[in-house]
Amino acid sequence: MAVLAERRERLIAEGTAAPLGYPESYWRSLQFFNLYRLVIGLVLCAGALFGRSASQLGSYDRTLFIQVLLGYLLFTVICVGVVRTRWRFNVQLAAQVIADIAFIVILIYASNGITSGLGLLLLTTLAGAGLISRGRLTLFYAALASIAVLLEHTYEVIVFQDNASQYIHAGFLSIGYFATALVAHTLARLTLHSERIAAQREIDLANLSEVNRLVIQDMPDGVVVVDGAGVIRQINKQAESLLGEFGQRGGVMLVDYAPMLAVYLGRWRSGAAGVASGYAASLDERRGLRFVPVSDRPDAGTVIFLEDLTRVREEAQQMKLAAIGRLTANIAHEIRNPLGSISHAAQLLHEEPEGSSTTRRLLGIIHDNTQRLNRMVNDVLGLNRGQVAHLETFGIDKFVQQFVGEFAETENADTHVFSVRAEATVTVLFDRTHLNQILWNLCRNALRHCRGKPGSVTIVAHRVRASRVVKLDVIDDGPGVAPAVRSGLFEPFVTAAAGGTGLGLYIARELCVTNGATLEYVESSAGAQFTLTCRAG
Repeated sequence: MAVLAERRERLIAEGTAAPLGYPESYWRSLQFFNLYRLVIGLVLCAGALFGRSASQLGSYDRTLFIQVLLGYLLFTVICVGVVRTRWRFNVQLAAQVIADIAFIVILIYASNGITSGLGLLLLTTLAGAGLISRGRLTLFYAALASIAVLLEHTYEVIVFQDNASQYIHAGFLSIGYFATALVAHTLARLTLHSERIAAQREIDLANLSEVNRLVIQDMPDGVVVVDGAGVIRQINKQAESLLGEFGQRGGVMLVDYAPMLAVYLGRWRSGAAGVASGYAASLDERRGLRFVPVSDRPDAGTVIFLEDLTRVREEAQQMKLAAIGRLTANIAHEIRNPLGSISHAAQLLHEEPEGSSTTRRLLGIIHDNTQRLNRMVNDVLGLNRGQVAHLETFGIDKFVQQFVGEFAETENADTHVFSVRAEATVTVLFDRTHLNQILWNLCRNALRHCRGKPGSVTIVAHRVRASRVVKLDVIDDGPGVAPAVRSGLFEPFVTAAAGGTGLGLYIARELCVTNGATLEYVESSAGAQFTLTCRAG
C-alpha cells in the first residue's frame, strides 16, 4: 500500500501542478511552444527575404524588421536551451510571452502598422500561454498585448499622422486577444479538472488492481488469467503449485507453460463437448478446471480456475465423518439403555448360588462383552461432545505419580512395570481431567504391548531448555508400531488391536488440540514412543 500512496501523491501533484514541482508534461508543452515560435520566426524571415514584393513584411523599415526578427530567433533558441534546465517554470513562461508581445509589436511597427496583420500572431501566443499555464495570468497577458498594440497605433497616429480610423481595427484585435485568453482560460480549467479526475481514476484503478491481485494470490483455488491471444496475464501461487513454477513474467503463452490446459481452453472456446462451465473437466485426478469469460466479446480474455480435487475430497471426507459421527452418537444413545439392562441382568444371574460352572463362564463372557460395548459407546459419545479445557498450572511430577497409582489399581497392573522420571520443578498448563484421560489411553496401549517387566513402561517429563515448552514421553519396550499402521494411528475407527475401538488415540489428540498441545508418535529403535508437547506453567 505504500507504493499506492506514493503513486497517489505523484498523480495529484501532476494534476494540480504545484508551483514548486511542475510535472514533465508542463515542461514538454513549453518546449513545443518554443519550437512553434522558432518556426514562426523562420517563416517570417523567409517571407521578408524572398517575398518582399508580395507582402508588407518590413515595408516601413526593412532593416529594423530583419534585426528584430534575428533577435527574436536568437531569443527563442536561448529559451529552448533554458527550458532544459527546468528553472522556474512561471518565470520562463512569463518572460517568453512578454518578449513575444514586445518583438511582434516592433515587427508590426516595422511593417507599416496594424494593417500588416502581424497582430494575429499574438492570438496563438495567448492561446498557447493559457493552455500551458493552465489558465494562470492569461488575462494579464491579453491586457499587455492589447495595451502594446494600442500604444503602437497611437504612436503612429501622433508621430506619422496615421489614419485614426484604424483604432477600430486595433480595438477588434484587442477584443480578439481577450476572447482568446478567455477561451484558453476556460479550456485550461477544463483540462486541469479532467487531469485531476483522470489522476483520481488512475489511483482508484491502481487500488482496485492491487486489491484484485491480493485477493487472487490468497485464493485457495488456482487462478490463471489469459487474454484473447493466449498470453498469460496473471497467475497466483496456488496455480503454480498445481501447474509448476512460473519463472518468467510477461509475454508467456499458455501453450508453452501448460500445453494440456491450453488444449482444454481451446475446446471450451470452440464449444466442444466434455468441457462444461463447472468442474466437469479435469486435467487429472487432482486438478479440476473451470473457465469464465471476461466479457461477451470473442476476443476477450478468460479466467481459468484450477481446484485441488484432493482438498475437495478431504473436505467431503470430513463432512462424511461428521455425519457418521452424529449418526453413531444417536445409535450409541439407543444402545446404552438396553446394554445397561443386559449387564445388570448378567450380574444378577451371576449372584445366583445354584448356577453351574458353564453358566458362570457364559455370564462372564456376557459381562466382558457388555463392558467392551459400554466402552465403545462412551468413546463414540466422546467424539461429538464439545470439549472445553479448564486450564490450570500444576506440578507434573506429583500428578504423574498419583496417576500411576490410580492406573495400576484400576487396571490390575503391577506398579513396578512403570518407571517415572519427572523433574520436580516442572509445571504444565493443562486441564487435569484431559491430561488424565490422555495418559490413561497411552499407558493402556503401552501396558498391552510391553513385556510386562519392571520398568517396561517409562514416563518421562522434562522442560525444553530456553523455552516455555514441556514434553511428556510415554515409552514401552514392546515391538513398536508397524510402519504400515503408523499413517493411520490417529485416524478414527482405525485399530490393529483385537477388541479395540480405534478411537482412543484420536480422542487423545483432539484433547491435546483443545489444550493447545500436540501428540505425535516418535520413531524409536526399540518399542513405541508417544510424545505430548504442551505449554509450561
